[in-house]
Amino acid sequence: MAKKKQEKSAEAAKPAPIPRLQQRYVKEIVPQLAKQLDCTNRLAVPRIEKIVVSMGVGKAISDKKHMEEAIQAITEITGQKPVRCKARKSVAAFKLRQGQEIGCKVTLRRARMYEFLDRLVSLALPRVRDFRGLKPDAFDGHGNYSLGLSEQLVFPELNPDKYLQVQGMNITICTSTDSNDDARELLRAFGVPFQRDDAAA
Repeated sequence: MAKKKQEKSAEAAKPAPIPRLQQRYVKEIVPQLAKQLDCTNRLAVPRIEKIVVSMGVGKAISDKKHMEEAIQAITEITGQKPVRCKARKSVAAFKLRQGQEIGCKVTLRRARMYEFLDRLVSLALPRVRDFRGLKPDAFDGHGNYSLGLSEQLVFPELNPDKYLQVQGMNITICTSTDSNDDARELLRAFGVPFQRDDAAA
């Protein structure tokens, strides 16, 4: 019995494996971008600081179960419990009252951020119907990139029999640079599939 406990505690003490994209950033992307952007200091190379995943759940105004479904979905997708977002003001046209829950969001950092980006690029985006690449100009002028997904089921971890309601989401990737061009090169190095110039035209 004591031996089993020791084995369990030894397993728990093992450090978590470093995500694949994080290793790639340190070993490949930093030297590549340092050379490409002419950065003499490795710390000046752009990096991803956080990823924010949010869902607006307008249907929650009439039925609260839609909010619970969205929270469960975003938890399964990101591995982190979201915070509930409340309406800041009342809008009579939408039957919306101040303080009502109308969405949820998660802010991912460090290992979870890299793991989510890996699954987004390698699994979710290729499953989007008629996907031809992301728009390369959807930056905000401060190096942050936003994209929208029309349905949550592009993530294979969600069971389609469990989530019958189609729910979209917004994903914002925040970088350490204020330059859109530098941020674009950083995301390209991570494998984010942007449209080619000829396809975007």
